[in-house]
Amino acid sequence: MVKRKTLYALLACVTILFILYTLVGNYLIHPGAEGFLSHKTGLKRELNLPVWLNIMYIHVAFACIAMAAGLLNFSNRIFEKSRKFHRINGYVYLVSVFLVVLTSGYMAPYATGGKITSIGLNTLNIVWLFITITALVQIKKRRITRHRNWMIRSYAFCYTNMLIHLISSLLHQGFGYAYVTSYTLGVYGSILLLLVIPSIIIRTIGSIRVE
Repeated sequence: MVKRKTLYALLACVTILFILYTLVGNYLIHPGAEGFLSHKTGLKRELNLPVWLNIMYIHVAFACIAMAAGLLNFSNRIFEKSRKFHRINGYVYLVSVFLVVLTSGYMAPYATGGKITSIGLNTLNIVWLFITITALVQIKKRRITRHRNWMIRSYAFCYTNMLIHLISSLLHQGFGYAYVTSYTLGVYGSILLLLVIPSIIIRTIGSIRVE
């Protein structure tokens, strides 16, 4: 139980800090995403900047909502106080994931690294949506443990952007790889980690619910 509480506290700190970092960075410091867009060279499709930016704003907003909603629903204290809130918040998470996947699908063809990166991002989106729907199916069948485990797997995908940039920064700044190559490897590396890490968590400590 102590391990679970510690993990949840750490998860909460990381999530809150990352949400704040993401919101400030995308809406206040770099609202035009100039730095990120500067790496999108050689695009085969013409990028409609105003539309792309609006889609990105929606994408970022619902990604943050999904992170916050998922974090709240892993709290046993909140669950015990109001199961109705847990259920409604679960649907908020589900809708948010769907909108993140939908907006990501629009942006994928313009991904840094071209078609190979686009394929990776679309694969990631399909897997995330499948896992999330599986979690919903499990709770509809009242398989609570399976639902929680699938939700752990689904929630891990909320950290896709974080992992992509951590891996790409490590490869680009630490090992001198070209940014485009680093980003592409970051996408595929994150898919692997997002499938492996939740399985390790489930097998070692089970569900991360806390008192």
